Amino acid sequence: MSELQPGNPAPDFSLPRDGGGTVSLSSLKGKPVVVYFYPKDDTSGCTTEALDFTALIPDFEKAGATIIGISPDSVTKHDKFIKKHGLGIILAADEEQVAASAYGVWKEKSMYGKTYMGIERSTFLVDADGNIARIWPKVKVAGHAQEVLEAVNAL
Repeated sequence: MSELQPGNPAPDFSLPRDGGGTVSLSSLKGKPVVVYFYPKDDTSGCTTEALDFTALIPDFEKAGATIIGISPDSVTKHDKFIKKHGLGIILAADEEQVAASAYGVWKEKSMYGKTYMGIERSTFLVDADGNIARIWPKVKVAGHAQEVLEAVNAL
């Protein structure tokens, strides 16, 4: 599979979400969607990223955008993560890595000399037509949510 590029149609997904039910990209067509992939609930970087996006929700909503965080964690873990930190974003459970694979972010990683498969922290801005407007690979958390908001506002 070739890597996704801006202008490509964003791969659709339908995943279980926090609080029950499902969230699908196609159900949000007609407005911008921020799809961000992160490795694991309740780790320092992932918590900071989720809190940063949550803090900017009023600005994203003003721009008409929805934020969806996706990780391999279960809905139960997402619910605990949201409750513990007061998060206001949608969190989708991709336990089988279907969406992560479709977006090309399920990759071989290494830590302390061991290799394993995991999420490469990445963000995709999907425009109102369902196409990828911008991609942020290998995200560094500091300032990222603000940068994504600026890109949403520039659409």
